[in-house]
This record gives sequence, structure tokens and C-alpha cells, in this order.
Amino acid sequence: MLEGLIDRFGDGAVLMMAGALVGVIFGAAAQHSRFCLRAASIELATGLFGPRLSIWLIAFSAGVMAVQGMIAFGLLDVNEARPLAATGSMSGAIIGGLMFGTGMILARGCASRLLVLSATGNLRAIVTGLVLTLVAQSALRGVLAPVREALGGLWLVPGGEARNILSHLGMGPGLAAGIAGLVLLAALWLAHMRGVRASHAIAGVFVGLAVGFGWLATYMIAQTSFEVVAISSVTFTGPSADTLMGLVNSTSLPPGFGVGLVPGVFVGAAGMAIATREWMIERFGPDTPMERYLVGAALMGFGSMLAGGCAVGAGMSGGAIFALTAWVAVFCMWIGAMATHLVMGRGAVPVATT
Repeated sequence: MLEGLIDRFGDGAVLMMAGALVGVIFGAAAQHSRFCLRAASIELATGLFGPRLSIWLIAFSAGVMAVQGMIAFGLLDVNEARPLAATGSMSGAIIGGLMFGTGMILARGCASRLLVLSATGNLRAIVTGLVLTLVAQSALRGVLAPVREALGGLWLVPGGEARNILSHLGMGPGLAAGIAGLVLLAALWLAHMRGVRASHAIAGVFVGLAVGFGWLATYMIAQTSFEVVAISSVTFTGPSADTLMGLVNSTSLPPGFGVGLVPGVFVGAAGMAIATREWMIERFGPDTPMERYLVGAALMGFGSMLAGGCAVGAGMSGGAIFALTAWVAVFCMWIGAMATHLVMGRGAVPVATT
């Protein structure tokens, strides 16, 4: 079936369709579950193991369990994926992760959360997301690229086993999947104890499963295609930047997984918001100063490109394959977010909105 689709529509179109399907699942699940690393980090910073933290743990552990389980059963091979195979930057993961975490607090949402909220009518998220995307593009190929390259080159780690945490631990994918399954059960129990609705917890599981679907879909297409296809999964900063620049600079976009992913997430989140009657216009106001959002967006845009991904691209997709730099990046995102929240002196735990 997959070979027939590729023969009929081409690699790029099939990748775009796969990205759109994964995006719809992720967007709908992320919107309904209130999946948000920023809100989870605030709960942890204030010593509260609450509903947002439980949802993040559910999504993360479900993603790890799905990906490592597929590897254990021989359905997936991620050794050639860029987060593992290519040379990585530890300095970029540390500095970029801290910047992203700080920006996430200032902008009241990470890259994925801003995209999801944009689909629900949040104009603050749309403006912030556009600035984030522009800065990310500048850091990738524009005037900020030399700064990113200089910071990223301070501490490099070779690709292969050096970037694979499981290789360092001597642990196989089956054991990793089993441990992730136990963490998932604990997170589901925590969610229940914190009064999280069952539908929200289930949606959190689907956030993680979407990451697994992304890895599996691109791997299967790569195995079937005669062309070189990069194995990847859910990530937002790079695809959002490429999509925006493509729309600005060209009359057509070259099809690919990321080109389908971004609009797919938007459609999935919008559909869920409309179905649950949560779609509404939200604007900047006295309690939501634009300048803070813009600074946060700039920090996240540059930080994500330096760290090798956003809170989902590095934290979820890279984390699920146990890429060393991805785990370092998401750890630093947590540290940056928690420290910024404590410095700003916000004791209350807000809901996961921007």
C-alpha cells in the first residue's frame, strides 16, 4: 500500500500526508489535554506535583514507551536519525535549552503550545509565534547564524554511540520501554489523584503516541522510497520557519513531513477547540504586555535552533530515542523555566494558556 502511494503521488506528497495525519492527532490531543511544558515546569518550581506535570509525564513516557517498544519489536530503527547519527552540540543544548526555558516563561508557552493556541483564536499566540519563527529562521540561515554556529561549536559530541544514552547505560530498547511503561502508570495515577479528567489523561497519551507515529511513518517511507528520506518526528521550530519562508518567498512549497505537520496541528487543535466550545478570540491586554511576549519569542526562536529543537522536537521526539543532546536540552529548558519563574516571583500556578 505504501509503495503504491509513493509510486502514485511521490515521496514528498506521502511524507506531507503522513505529517498532516500526525499533526492532526498531536494538535487535537495537545489542545484537549492542555499539554504544556511551561505549565508543568511552573508546578514543579513551586513544589506542586499537579495536573499539568502529570500530563507532561504521561505524554513523555507514552512517547518513549511507543518508540522504544517499536524498536524492540524490530518495527523501527532510528540509528540513522539526525539526533543520533550526526555530530551534536552539548554547548548548544545547554545554552539554547536555558534560553528556550526562559523565553517559554516570558511568552507563556513553548513553540508547540503557541501553535496549538493560535488555532483556538489566541491572537497573542499568533503574534508571538510569528516572531519566534522569524528569529528561528534568522538563527538558521540569516544574520544570527554565525552567532549560533559559534556557540554551538564550543562543545561538540560525535554522532553514533556517543550520542546514544542507552549505549552509555548498556540498556536495550525493551528495558527502556518497560521502564517508560511503569512511569506512564505512575503518571496516570498522579493525574487521577490530582483530579485530571480521564479524557485529558487519554489525550496526553495520544500526544506521546503521535511522536511515535511520526518516527514510524518517516522510517517506513524511508525504507520504501528509492530516494534518501530523513527519519524524523514531531518538531515545530524548523518546520514552522521553513513553511513561513516558503509561503513568503515562493508560489509553492516543496512537500515534506514538516510541511504537512504544521497545518495538521493547527487543524487538529482548531477542530478540538470548536468541538469542545473552547474557541475564542484573545488579545493582548494590560496583564499581558506585548514586549514580554516578544522577548520570550526571540529567546525561544534562537534557543531552539541552538539546542537542536524545541520542547517537543528535542524534549519529546529526541528524548524518545534517547539522544544525549536532546535530554540535556530539555533538562536545561526545565531549569531555565523554573529559575525564570522563581526570579519573576510568580507563586501561583496559572493554567496552560498564553
